[in-house]
Amino acid sequence: RIRRWVRFIRPVVKTSGMAHDFEAVPAVDPSSGPEPGDASLVERCQGPTLDVGAGPGRLTVALAERGIPALGIDVTPDAVLEARSSGALALIRDVFGRIPGAGRWRTVLLADGAIGIGGDPAALLRRISDLLGPQGRALVEVQPPGTEVHPRGTDGPVPDAGESGEQARDDLPWVSVDADQIEDLARGAGMELRELWTASGRWFAALDGCRVRASAEDEPVTIEPDRCAAGAPGWPATPEPG
Repeated sequence: RIRRWVRFIRPVVKTSGMAHDFEAVPAVDPSSGPEPGDASLVERCQGPTLDVGAGPGRLTVALAERGIPALGIDVTPDAVLEARSSGALALIRDVFGRIPGAGRWRTVLLADGAIGIGGDPAALLRRISDLLGPQGRALVEVQPPGTEVHPRGTDGPVPDAGESGEQARDDLPWVSVDADQIEDLARGAGMELRELWTASGRWFAALDGCRVRASAEDEPVTIEPDRCAAGAPGWPATPEPG
């Protein structure tokens, strides 16, 4: 099951050649909060962090609250709109499409079942490896060892970015990955399993990227807050794809 997410934020932070503009804003729903086990994931994030399959931005918000520059991406417009209204920096993006800062992210998050997005975790990890900068690391949530695999819609097309809410998520090809599989998948993507841990009944893996990009840190990336977060001048009523 892919979880739900929520909550708030935004700081000017410049880290490892990546410039991000943020500022703090109040939570839309103060009663919402982190899921059990989130803290163990968030505390391992270092530097600019890309939250893939961010949904309404629960982890993107938690990262910014800790002063970590973070961008959430999701194919679901409703989820991105909710993330933005919560104060998170978020864009409608397919992870295999054009991503700001590609090859320069220090951390990439794949939580809440996001490793299974698209139904081909090997291809997804190869893409994540390309998004990471030198010394970058992917933090991946996996299923417990021995979990029975239940693929969903792996032969179907990826939903159009114009679809909203549950329709887009339900149509998205998806497959689970358990803790026994992640090391081989990482190796096939040119990555290395560095840590496997559990927290509050959830399982996570830390994967080091192994590909070196000579000039990656020399090219700054700027994410414009008026394109990514609610409350800025000219904020559209509906998030624009692309």
